[in-house]
This record gives sequence, structure tokens and C-alpha cells, in this order.
Amino acid sequence: MSHPLLPTRRRMLALLLAAPAAAHAQSSAARPIRLVVPFAPGGTTDIIARIVAPAMAARLGQTVVVDNKAGAGGIVGAMEVVRAEPDGLTLSVATVSTTAANPAINPKIPYDPLRDFVPIVNLAATPNVLAVNPGLGVRDFAGFLKAVKAQPGRHSYASSGTGGIGHLQTELLKSLSGIFITHIPYRGAGPALNDAVAGQVPIVFDNLPSALPFIKQGRLIALAVAAPARLATLPDVPTFKELGLEPVNRMAYYGLLAPRGTKAEVIARLHTAAKAALAEPAVVQRIQETGSIVVGNAPAEFERQIREELEVYRGGVRAQGLRLEE
Repeated sequence: MSHPLLPTRRRMLALLLAAPAAAHAQSSAARPIRLVVPFAPGGTTDIIARIVAPAMAARLGQTVVVDNKAGAGGIVGAMEVVRAEPDGLTLSVATVSTTAANPAINPKIPYDPLRDFVPIVNLAATPNVLAVNPGLGVRDFAGFLKAVKAQPGRHSYASSGTGGIGHLQTELLKSLSGIFITHIPYRGAGPALNDAVAGQVPIVFDNLPSALPFIKQGRLIALAVAAPARLATLPDVPTFKELGLEPVNRMAYYGLLAPRGTKAEVIARLHTAAKAALAEPAVVQRIQETGSIVVGNAPAEFERQIREELEVYRGGVRAQGLRLEE
């Protein structure tokens, strides 16, 4: 015959065993989330992260700290998250540079964008823009081609880093249009734009949100945009598709990734918070003001998008015979 107190003892034992796990879950939920931006401050990746982070923090009841870790076209920041514990406390802002362009052109990249991360959500998508300093003396794309073809190798262009989307799209542009301009890589779009505006490097291929303020101020001249159609903010600027350069006509995305091994319930919690943040009118307005559009898709949809984008860039690299600069 069993002792009448045995069920109580069993319950007590179960509570004792569960206590460390519950304490860990509570301590993890109370700790801040580190959102790694793999580029320097001032670029579009940084802008989108800083718009969304406070709104997510309010939903999660946790501080979300944006941490810029620039270098190697986004590799340095991406590796910070690859090496992190899969506890939902270290996330990466996913970009086309880190998940498609750099992996497509760099055979030595130390991570697999499909295997080493768990997609959470695509926050936003944005057009890209080819722009020049007014000192270059050109006003449109035809004038740009004429100027750089007249003096091959004299002019240079700035990008957010070797292997990034700006680098790869400009190399595609060079290959398709038969021009030669020298690549000057930076540690993010912010520093690249600063030198383009200053005239140190007169050409830049960047995401529209970070370049648009300088274009509106007349400190940069937009020549072409990578977008499905002409933009309301730049109605006189043609798309690359209109110019016969459709392979260059690809938008960028900014999403959230967690380290491989992050539990499904953690991903679900983060996704719910991100979706709620993206539904806030103030967040929508701020994202749209940058020239971007809100996406907010499901984790599986974002994973499919990353896979498709990676294949597109791999195909472009093969077709154009592109090689990573030494």
C-alpha cells in the first residue's frame, strides 16, 4: 500500500527539478537582447534596426540593444551571431550582403547562410541606388557611362564592403555595361556615403534609405534605381531594368536571424513581437519615410526568400565570371 503523502512528495520533487529551468527561463527573459548590425552606423541596416528595436522591446518586455559589428562585407557581424548561444538573446540583422551576395562570391566565407541561422522575419525591403557626387559632372546614366568610358580606371566607387550587395551589384553593372571603375570598400554604408558626399570617392552604390537624404539635399545625384518600378520619391530616375540592366535590378532586404539551434518557441515569440512592432503606425511611417516597404513575413517565407536570393547571386557570379578581389 502506498504512503498517503507519496503523491505530494512526487510533486515536490518535480517542482525542485523544474525550478532551475524555470529560473533560467525567467533570467533569460529579463536579460537584454543584443541585435547585431553587421555594418557601421549610418547605413540602412542600422537605420531599420534602430526603428524596429524599441518597438520590439516594448512587446517583449526586454531591452533590445543595437550593436554595430562591421567588417568584411558583413562577415564579422554575422559570425558574432553564429558563435552565440542559441537562447534568443543574440540576433542578427540579415541583409542580402550577408546571406546572398557575400556567400555567392566568397568561397572562403566561414558560415553557411542556410545552415547556421534560423530565420525569424523579413522586416523590410528597399530599393538600391547608383549615385554620384555632383563634382563628377554628370546628370544622368548616359552621361555617367560616357564619362567613365572616356577615362577607364580613373574613377572609383565606394561600397559598404567587399562582397556586399553594393560591391556585387556594381561589379555586375561593370561587366554588363563594359566600364571599369575601381572598388573602394568601407566598413559600412555610412562611411562609404560620407566619402562619396565629400567627393573623396565620387561614385557609390547604396541602399536608398541611407543615400536618399543626400540625394534630396543635392549632395549626391541619383542615376538609376534597383526597384520593380520608378519610385515616387525619385520619379525622374530610371530603373536598371529600363536601362537594359535587369540583373542589377534587385532590391535589398533586412530581416532577423537567430543562431542555429534556437528553439521553435523562442523563434515564435520573437516573430510575434516583430510582427506587432511592424503593425505600429509610427514604425510603418518611419520605415516608409526611408524609401523602404514593410514586409513582416513568416519564418518559412523568409527562409525561402534567402534561399532564392542566394541562388540568384550565385547564378550572376557564375554567368559574369566574377571573382572576389584580393
